[in-house]
Amino acid sequence: MFQLPKARRLVMMNILLRRYFVTRAKTSTKFASFSEVLPLQEKQFTGIAFPLLEVEKYLAPNLDTSSFHIFSPNHNDISKAEMFFIPSRQHPIDYFTSAVRIDHTPELLQPEVCFLGRSNVGKSSLIKALFSLAPDVEVRVSKTPGHTKKMNFFKVGNLFTLVDMPGYGYRAPKDFAQMVEPYLNQRQNLKRTFLLVDSLVGLQEMDHIAIEMLEEFGIPYVIVLTKIDKPSKRVMTNNVLQIQDFIKEKTHVCFPQLFPVSSIYFSGIHMLRCFIVHVTGNLILST
Repeated sequence: MFQLPKARRLVMMNILLRRYFVTRAKTSTKFASFSEVLPLQEKQFTGIAFPLLEVEKYLAPNLDTSSFHIFSPNHNDISKAEMFFIPSRQHPIDYFTSAVRIDHTPELLQPEVCFLGRSNVGKSSLIKALFSLAPDVEVRVSKTPGHTKKMNFFKVGNLFTLVDMPGYGYRAPKDFAQMVEPYLNQRQNLKRTFLLVDSLVGLQEMDHIAIEMLEEFGIPYVIVLTKIDKPSKRVMTNNVLQIQDFIKEKTHVCFPQLFPVSSIYFSGIHMLRCFIVHVTGNLILST
């Protein structure tokens, strides 16, 4: 039997090991479940479970932070909501279909939420993190901006549907407006639109255009701050305050509370799952 020289075998083994550990790091699901977060020390627990409260610690005591506490589930609520994201034979979770026009979208009765944002804001990564407890759900994530070209529908049992929308801005589909605007304006079972904003750069010109559209149509939406593991605490705090002030002064149908998340470390993911289950009518908070 042919064998590689020993030195060659060692080199190949090192390459394979590096690939293995890199793959594991990229697909790590540590802290994906709230049960893994509960035993953590208070500081780390707050940073992962309630990242907006972590930001609050760095603010002047005289600042109004009431909007940080509007949606305030307890631990039991978050644990209950998490069960909706765990598949079973009676509760399958999977990709359902894709569409490029409103007349191509599936006719579904269950409540729906959609995720919208600039290209490369981390939309597909966030959806993958939300579905991390359902490993068979295939959410394609690319380093290339503008990867998502269609409206991708994911069914969570018979309870609700999550829609991954194409990104706007760089490398957006040429027919983005014709694809997205009719969906947002006409989809009868759409309960909430999640507008994703990069926490490192805050609201950009294209985000303001998206907000103007949502406000004009009167579509209830909530702003999700992505990639919160990237900015410094100072940058993060400044962007949170600026966006909170913008929501208070310039919007009418935006939920007043921000949802900061990190798809890498699962910060804010448990809270966001709970909010999704709540706004789709599947969970009444116990507090």
